[in-house]
Amino acid sequence: METLLVVGAGPKALAVAAKSHVLRKLGLPAPRVIVVEAHAVGGNWLPSGGWTDGQHRLGTSPEKDVGFPYHSTWARGHNREIDEAMRAFSWSAFLVAHGTYAEWIDRGRPSPQHHVWAKYLQWVGRSIDLELVLGSVKGISAAADGWLVQVADADGGLSEIDCDAVMITGPGRSDRALTAHPKVLSISEFWDLAGRRALPPSSRAAVVGGGETAGSALDELIRHEMLTISVISPKATLYTRGESYFENSLYSDPTKWSALGMEERRDVIRRTDRGVFSVRVQESLLGDNRVHHLQGRVVNIADRDDRVALTLRNDMRADQVHSFDLVVDATGGQPLWFLDLFDSGATDLLELAVGGPLTQDRIENAIGYDLALSGLNAKLYLPNMAALAQGPGFPNLSCLGELSDRVLRSDLAQRGRVARERVSSAR
Repeated sequence: METLLVVGAGPKALAVAAKSHVLRKLGLPAPRVIVVEAHAVGGNWLPSGGWTDGQHRLGTSPEKDVGFPYHSTWARGHNREIDEAMRAFSWSAFLVAHGTYAEWIDRGRPSPQHHVWAKYLQWVGRSIDLELVLGSVKGISAAADGWLVQVADADGGLSEIDCDAVMITGPGRSDRALTAHPKVLSISEFWDLAGRRALPPSSRAAVVGGGETAGSALDELIRHEMLTISVISPKATLYTRGESYFENSLYSDPTKWSALGMEERRDVIRRTDRGVFSVRVQESLLGDNRVHHLQGRVVNIADRDDRVALTLRNDMRADQVHSFDLVVDATGGQPLWFLDLFDSGATDLLELAVGGPLTQDRIENAIGYDLALSGLNAKLYLPNMAALAQGPGFPNLSCLGELSDRVLRSDLAQRGRVARERVSSAR
């Protein structure tokens, strides 16, 4: 049985592990799935993960769970069985198991708080006997038949896991800020202070970023006594995520994605995903006249009269300087954070696969149908980088069932090819 190692025990990892569990139960080929996680299952939805205080609400419907959209099409003769078996790990099944399904329906199907979503993921993990390794991935190197992944446990002890394929998930570190300054907080510092109700008193606060990370921080700041709260982003205004049927259908069912040109795809992503706030957060901000938008990129940070002075640059006007008591760096994760994990030999293989230095554009364009980087002998699945090439729902929670189908379908196809070759050679 082949081994797939997943970095990060979030929704994507649980979706793939649950689908693999179901396939094996049905007697179908599927890899052994090992998940490496530094904190806990669903850790990025808990305060310990540094991306939230756990109290804010999920921006996506929880019914887009680890099996959604429950529309397997690739295991001929077994698709309905697979979908039915996956329903045992659905959001609704989680509520039924905890006796809260009727209450959730009667309350109008509200989005759960982040910590409740983490509990759902943990419940899925227990239900499938998830093979979890608590530790941090410190390095990945190429092996003759796959990858060698170095893992450090909580005590600093190192171990090495030999696997056939690797899947990278998660946004990377949350403890990086624009600069080292007591009044400039990383997103993890912000949530740590907010969770302990220890945010410093401020009259003028700023949040740098225009996406959901920034939106959640703003949703928290408007609950505090401040004179002004500025949102700093390079876009012309604060955009709301498109959530009509037409936008959502592209996320739930990416089959139409291949028919769109590259510029059309980028336009969809710009309008609906990157640098936009959810409708719920936007409605909260609209009702608060302390919130303002400042357009520009932060190009300099300096002290000024016991405040932090940020220089904002915009191509159409001269630089502007604004001073704040508190600045939150909510620009979100770094898309290429995982490259630091690969040693020089593995990096050389990745560069050969994409045809040059490892830029975001090259990697995004090299993601294949199975959400793996094309051109590598050993599979490296990068669903967070798959939006442009394969569909906007793969980096987020919009089509976790389709994500697991694509990752595991390549394994099934490879096994089928090997089996046919063995039969042919036997003849």
